[in-house]
Amino acid sequence: MTRAELLPLHTALARLMAAAPPPPATERVELADALHRVLVAAHCAVIDVPPGDNSAMDGYALRAGDAGCQLPVVQRIAAGDTPQNLPPGTAARIFTGALVPVGADAVVLQEDCERSGDRVRVPGAIDVGQHIRRRGQDMRAGDTLLHAGRQLRPQDLGLLASQGLSEVDVYRPLRVALLSTGSELKEAGSGPLAEGQIYNSNRPMLKALLQGLGCEVDDHGIVADSALATAEALTAAAQADVIVSSGGVSVGEADYVRDQVAAQGAIDVWRIAIKPGKPFAFGRVGTTPFIGLPGNPSSAFVTFVLLARPFIHLAQGRAAQPLTTLPARAAFAVQQPGVRQEFLRATVSLRDGELWAESYANQSSGVLSSLSASNALAVVPVGETIARGDRIDIMLLDELLR
Repeated sequence: MTRAELLPLHTALARLMAAAPPPPATERVELADALHRVLVAAHCAVIDVPPGDNSAMDGYALRAGDAGCQLPVVQRIAAGDTPQNLPPGTAARIFTGALVPVGADAVVLQEDCERSGDRVRVPGAIDVGQHIRRRGQDMRAGDTLLHAGRQLRPQDLGLLASQGLSEVDVYRPLRVALLSTGSELKEAGSGPLAEGQIYNSNRPMLKALLQGLGCEVDDHGIVADSALATAEALTAAAQADVIVSSGGVSVGEADYVRDQVAAQGAIDVWRIAIKPGKPFAFGRVGTTPFIGLPGNPSSAFVTFVLLARPFIHLAQGRAAQPLTTLPARAAFAVQQPGVRQEFLRATVSLRDGELWAESYANQSSGVLSSLSASNALAVVPVGETIARGDRIDIMLLDELLR
């Protein structure tokens, strides 16, 4: 295998993104059902928030020019009340969130005042506008609140509700068919392993990754290593919007997936210049996009977050999100330059104001514990070595799961 035969990550990713299908059909749903759904169109504010000047504190509303005076308290204003205009030389008892009456230009904290019966003495220094939240301070009618292609978070739902919206137009969840290939696989909970078997760890991991992105998963279970079983599974899976499989895309005699995908459609991308994750495939079964991940768990995870995840974002209707890195220092060394871009499982921590990345001891692509123990991927460029203390790029795993 030579370096020239492998596609660089950026080239492979560009090909996937160019082949992303249009997003699914749209539907209108209640806000309560819109979490993690993708917005069809941008939303602009239709009202000012807050809709009027209101008090940020419990206290007294008055004119700043009346500082240092003892004033009669002529009204009490709670949140939701409609206040009367405030005459000069008077004060109003006011509570947090209540509308500031016309005539008042400041609110004084209750603990800074001396109340005696129906009169209150206020401090000698009052700033105009203090403790008042102005109309439109949060947002103005016409302001863009959320852009098209945004996956809705809890705070976004609150923002939409603040505009009086109870429903929103979103894309239907992307339906992804998930296949686990390999006659050696056995599902957890189905009994002890026979000789030569391993428990299927990719299936729950990949299903959780897909669901975490807001996809609906059609789980097709384990597919045996045979041409017929693989062909039948791919035909059934092609009813979904996207197919994701793990295993069977390398060059072994028992790796049937790549050949069967080519027979029913096409393979457009195969073998990537990254480590772990070289045996990655992308193509189509009929017209349904196909993503073939390696069978080794760490390779499956890394190729999913680096390649499958951005592709799924576009297929969901989400705005494109480039892979982002953070600077850190290496608490490890790489002495031999490689012909593939490496993504080391690592633990990042803050030391003396800087991020430091410690690589996991065993970087084998079959070591799933390396992912569970890590919180980042440390990037090692092609053809480079790393000494302890060198500046490197890292990718936080939590950011790669969204």
